[in-house]
Amino acid sequence: MNQDTVCTLVPYFDVPADKVDEFKALGKRFVERTRSEPGCVHYAFSFSGCTAHCREGYDNAEAILHHLDNVGALLQEALAIAYLIKLEVHAPEAEIAKLRDPLTAMKPQYFVLEEGGIRR
Repeated sequence: MNQDTVCTLVPYFDVPADKVDEFKALGKRFVERTRSEPGCVHYAFSFSGCTAHCREGYDNAEAILHHLDNVGALLQEALAIAYLIKLEVHAPEAEIAKLRDPLTAMKPQYFVLEEGGIRR
C-alpha cells in the first residue's frame, strides 16, 4: 500500500462586498498561475456571499511550498483587498512537520490525517 502524502489547504477569505468582483478576477489569475504546477491535485475558488474559499490539494508538502512561492505576489494582492479569516492544513503528520515552520506566519490550524485512508 502506498503511503498517502496528499495535503489539503483550506483557506477562507472575508472579502468586502465592494471587492468581491475584484477578488473573483484575482482568483482566475491564481487558477491560471497554478495550472502548470507539478504536484497540484486540484485548485479552484468557491464563494458564499462575501466569503471566498480556495479548494486546493497537493501531492505533498513540497508541492504546497512550491505553490506558495509561485503565487506569493498574487497572495499579497489578495490580502490587500481581503482578510484571511481561517486556514486549515489537512495532511499526514510527516507532511505537516515540513509545513509548520514555513507556514507559521499564516497561523494555520493543523488536522492530522489518520492512517488507512483511501487514495485512488
